[in-house]
Amino acid sequence: MPRTRSHVPVSHTYAEAGVDIDAGDALVERIKPFAKRTLRPEVLAGIGGFGALFDIGKRYRHPVLVAGTDGVGTKLKLAFALDRHDTVGIDLVAMSVNDILVQGAEPLFFLDYFACGKLDVDVAAAVINGIATGCEQANCALIGGETAEMPGMYSAGEYDLAGFVVGVVEKDRLIDGSSIVAGDVVIGLASSGAHSNGFSLIRRIVEATHIHLEMPFEGRTLGDALLEPTRIYARALLQLIRDVPVKGMAHITGGGLVENVPRILPPKLQARLERERWTRPAIFDWLQREGNVTDAEMHRVFNCGIGMVVVVAASDAERAIALLDDAGERARVIGTIVERPARGPHTIIV
Repeated sequence: MPRTRSHVPVSHTYAEAGVDIDAGDALVERIKPFAKRTLRPEVLAGIGGFGALFDIGKRYRHPVLVAGTDGVGTKLKLAFALDRHDTVGIDLVAMSVNDILVQGAEPLFFLDYFACGKLDVDVAAAVINGIATGCEQANCALIGGETAEMPGMYSAGEYDLAGFVVGVVEKDRLIDGSSIVAGDVVIGLASSGAHSNGFSLIRRIVEATHIHLEMPFEGRTLGDALLEPTRIYARALLQLIRDVPVKGMAHITGGGLVENVPRILPPKLQARLERERWTRPAIFDWLQREGNVTDAEMHRVFNCGIGMVVVVAASDAERAIALLDDAGERARVIGTIVERPARGPHTIIV
């Protein structure tokens, strides 16, 4: 008779499969103080529950919720290379918050998604502390999120980030660009650098030139300049729209000025921007020179020094700039709205 082999079941654990529940629990405890820093009075329940609760209250006559979601993109690759994880969380908040601001929405709360192959509690805590810092800058509450440890999905030492923000605006205070007319003024708010766009091209330029990220650059390192977090414009813009009739705003992300400003313009209008009216940060000069990048490509990929655009009537421009300057922004008139020639572009930079 053939011999048979008895089968003894092998006991497996989640930890052996690469998921450390204890590390996840430790991270939750580590980040609770970060979230606590961001709390608003409307938060009823935050970190630790199955769902976060937020009471919108009776502040609004006809509230409209405005939601946005985004990530950080391949800027994360530089954070991995430099082992610097304390600022990409600010970028994450900024990319979503700045998007909903342009419709006049006040950011209320934010949730994050952090995914990795193996959870490093120290790295994850640094990232989420940055998210909390971004939420503080935007005055929105970090009320929840998800940490996903997925063995085999990511290379060692790498992670991905996504974020989600909800804001609110009175229906009759929505800003959509529909009231923009020829003769209005375009105000540009200075960016803090490349923000979180164009980093696939940035990394290609760095790799092609064989330049080390630790090289000196404008009083710091090149890596520091590239990792400078995205500016969050919440406090300044919310104050501005309370005091000045803002007609339209555009967050200058991927696509640059030439593709983002048209998103708020009525069909028959054109934004005529004058390049000499604002100072382009040195990092963009370096990228253009080292990468031999054309002007047209620079304007399609990068913000080139303008992180947010605000359109107001010419009679309101001086007051708007004064309010923005008082709020700590560097703002200036960078162009005007004109009639668009037949089949002409919606934005030109001269």
